[in-house]
Amino acid sequence: MLTIEDVRGAAGRLDGVARRTPVMTSRTLDDVVGAHVLVKCESFQRGGAFKFRGAYNYLCSLSPQERERGVCAVSSGNHAQAVAIAARELGIGAAILMPEDAPPVKLQATAGYGAEIVTYDRYRTPPVVAGRRFAEERGSTFVPAYDDPRIAAGAGTGALELVEEHGAPDVIVVPIGGGGVMSGWATVAKAANARTRVVGVENVANASTRLSLEAGHRVSVELRPHLADGQMLTTPGEFTFEVMRRLVDEVVLVTDGEILAAMAFLFDRLKLVTEPSGATATAALLAGHVKPRGTVAALISGGNVGLRRFAELALTS
Repeated sequence: MLTIEDVRGAAGRLDGVARRTPVMTSRTLDDVVGAHVLVKCESFQRGGAFKFRGAYNYLCSLSPQERERGVCAVSSGNHAQAVAIAARELGIGAAILMPEDAPPVKLQATAGYGAEIVTYDRYRTPPVVAGRRFAEERGSTFVPAYDDPRIAAGAGTGALELVEEHGAPDVIVVPIGGGGVMSGWATVAKAANARTRVVGVENVANASTRLSLEAGHRVSVELRPHLADGQMLTTPGEFTFEVMRRLVDEVVLVTDGEILAAMAFLFDRLKLVTEPSGATATAALLAGHVKPRGTVAALISGGNVGLRRFAELALTS
């Protein structure tokens, strides 16, 4: 169970630590979408993504004994950086298990924040399994990337900021990986206005949440490579799935081509640099996959893409 009070509690712990990220608008985007769009830019959060909010909130809950053992996590990059920064802030040692094919900029940044990096093959071992083994080997406290109410509550503080500043939107559009940020955002949105339509976005190559919601239970899908590395998961979280089943109205799918088009649009029109995973909500809006009405809030979940990679992707869009 996740409540608006959980999110408010997380907001109190994050006050003065997390950045209050900007909300941007564009008349051109409004015209294309057919609604007033509020773009919440978590790409400007510490670590370049919304993940810092949940990681810090989680680490604040640890006992002195758990902190003494140090923490570990498994992540392709954004959660890795978030845990590394949060651990540094709180004086806790951190070791991160990252995929061998994680974007170099994310590997370098995580190491730069002081964490120890160990790599693994995510196509041979699912992240959840790899992370569990890693924690057992290290004897340290495992920090989940999404499947925990403390993580989701922290992530939801971004939505709380948006509602406090702009009121409850009619529609929210949020990327889905394991479901942490969606759980937090959906909880805030429905608490602010029960009629708000909550739309999740996945890459068509790994539509695990959409298939799970259609089936009525969690299902696993084959891990297939695609551009949105932050969404390369085979199944939604156990806790997050139950929240999403209650609160998410629809999950739409985007292609790599639609993501690239959104990244180019955000750069050209709003001067925003986004990573592929971070652009999926905007991609869904631009491609017409979301039925707009009134005010639409779209989350840019992260901007961790290096210059060379961004240029490569821009040339293929």
